[in-house]
Amino acid sequence: MKILISVIILFCLSASVLANAPLSQAELQQKAEEFIQAKNARQQPGTTIKDIDNFISLFSDDFIDEHVKYNVTVTKKSDLRQGMITKLADKVYFCKIKIDQLMFGRNVVFIKYTEHAKVKPSHLKKVVEYTSTNIVSLEFDDNGLIKHLRRHHGL
Repeated sequence: MKILISVIILFCLSASVLANAPLSQAELQQKAEEFIQAKNARQQPGTTIKDIDNFISLFSDDFIDEHVKYNVTVTKKSDLRQGMITKLADKVYFCKIKIDQLMFGRNVVFIKYTEHAKVKPSHLKKVVEYTSTNIVSLEFDDNGLIKHLRRHHGL
């Protein structure tokens, strides 16, 4: 009986250690690429609510989306989703996002990317074409979902 209890305790301890194992660099790179693909898909001429929902599925239920430059923080998926649905009123001619550099840490990846887009925002009368380099950090929970997104907008 003591052996059985010892085995159960050892199993529980092993399972808790494995559950908290950090994501590997390959896993972080894959998650960074998935994030950029989903971000890009929700900013296209034919973007649908399915694209928006796919993007939001990358986030944990308890998340923080922080736009550092604008001092804006979103913590509810419903608010994030509604903001993206509102942007569907913009006329998007094209949007291309290219990863320039990745940096890895324990369950975090920093992505430096260049975005080139041509858009007519619904609240403006003119078309805006821009190229900007931005940095985001993605921190992941134990399930591999984004728990904290920090958006650092470029110049």
